[in-house]
Amino acid sequence: MNITRGFTGRPRAARPGLPPGQYDAGDDWPVLSAEVTPDLSPDDWSFRIGGLVAEPRSWSWAEAGRMPTSAYEGDIHCVTGWSKFGVRFAGVPLDAFLDAAGPLPSATHAVAYAHTGYTANLPLADLTGGRAWIAREYDGRPLAPEHGGPARLVVPHLYFWKSVKWIAGLELLDHDEPGFWEQNGYHARGNPWEEQRYSGD
Repeated sequence: MNITRGFTGRPRAARPGLPPGQYDAGDDWPVLSAEVTPDLSPDDWSFRIGGLVAEPRSWSWAEAGRMPTSAYEGDIHCVTGWSKFGVRFAGVPLDAFLDAAGPLPSATHAVAYAHTGYTANLPLADLTGGRAWIAREYDGRPLAPEHGGPARLVVPHLYFWKSVKWIAGLELLDHDEPGFWEQNGYHARGNPWEEQRYSGD
């Protein structure tokens, strides 16, 4: 497992808006990855939605770039304990991709997967209604590779391991299917305000 920064250092003083057990990372953005950062250019990137959908769909970088964009401005929280306030991600709302594919009524969950093979499970309700993005920019600049560029899933209301780096697609299912960290003892959902860090929390 490739882990850099984030597990060491002195926690800063708590501030309003911190979920329980978190500290304010300030200007830092720790880099935590379960895999080595891939050499993935926009020309090599694609995104697909399959499984329980009316029409499986795939998009290239250029095709995704022609879709309507919006931004998330707010906070993110990592299961390792840090939170980062006032971040700004820009990209395509995940709703736009899902609307094009047409989730079937039986679809309740999704497995998000990366170009590297990493996976995370999410209830479909956590991905819809303006709650998730395929982000291509951070703070007005292209998303850096170590933070998931050229594009990553951003689901900011859950712990950030659910926001899959180097996102490649979603497989919609009628059941919950654990992803990488969930198979290794992490919580199935990961709500930071309820401290859903590990299985059983």
